[in-house]
Amino acid sequence: MEEKAIVVQNLGKQYPHVKAVDNVSFTVDKGEIFGLLGPNGAGKTTTIRILLTLIQPTSGETLIYNINTAKNSEDVRRMCGYVPQDVSADGDLTAYENVLISAKLYGMPAKERKSRIQEVLNFLELTERAHDMVNTFSGGMMRRLEIAQALVNRPKVLFLDEPSIGLDPNARRIIWGLIKKLRDEYNTTIMMTTHDMGEADILCDRIGIMNRGHLATIGKPAELKSAVGGDIITINSSNPNCFQKVKELGFSTITNSPDGHCDLIVNNGETLIPQLLDGLKARGIQVESVSLKKPTLDDVFLKYTGARIEEGDTYAETRRSRRAFTRRTK
Repeated sequence: MEEKAIVVQNLGKQYPHVKAVDNVSFTVDKGEIFGLLGPNGAGKTTTIRILLTLIQPTSGETLIYNINTAKNSEDVRRMCGYVPQDVSADGDLTAYENVLISAKLYGMPAKERKSRIQEVLNFLELTERAHDMVNTFSGGMMRRLEIAQALVNRPKVLFLDEPSIGLDPNARRIIWGLIKKLRDEYNTTIMMTTHDMGEADILCDRIGIMNRGHLATIGKPAELKSAVGGDIITINSSNPNCFQKVKELGFSTITNSPDGHCDLIVNNGETLIPQLLDGLKARGIQVESVSLKKPTLDDVFLKYTGARIEEGDTYAETRRSRRAFTRRTK
């Protein structure tokens, strides 16, 4: 049986007034891009912090390449790289100097530093800007530099927290290409979080969705979307009782709101819409709009968490701060 890159077994983390992680188990294969998604407070950040040896679990264990993270933190940290949401590059230093600091923090021997730094700057296509001040970089270039900092120790496992946060579409595509290149050419195992369901669908080989400390589901994006059902019908009505009337007609709603918006999972949506609209009209419900689409990862998220994914204060503030930093450097 092939050794797993990451093993999380019966993991629990209890704080004084909340159980952040509750009996979570999953594995990540070598060379896999694994996405851990969930609403704010779901437990995904706590799980990653335990894997990175930043906090200790209350119960269970986590292994990275068969090394216990709680008992051998130094060995684990030498095998891992981490790119946080927040700005981690120093704008008052050059790109080379930023990566040099990371190399020293990883304890890299002095004789290896120069070649390693040149290697990662070349991989991230930053060689020509190696000796430029980072405060002259665009947001996309800065994010590439932060990934370079995390790669300088040649990690077996790379943790990415919102890898394309605050980037324009072109810079986002460049980052996605680099992430895939790490997986395809270097067999790097990547574990990432994201609020961008499109990003998760494009990049991740498998996805785990956490909710309220539990792992709600895990699987390949296509499998998860297929499990949601056939079609998603979205109804908008000014009548707040719309979803109740939909249920009276024998349909199951997966979400609803007081303003009359509701989503339904059905088969053969095209043929059911006229029946649905006639039934609602007979019950005094005026439908303002109706739409039909195939399930997406956002619908998977909705099914298992009961809500659409929201940015949350931390994510939104980080994105604003990144964009503000970029504007100041131009």
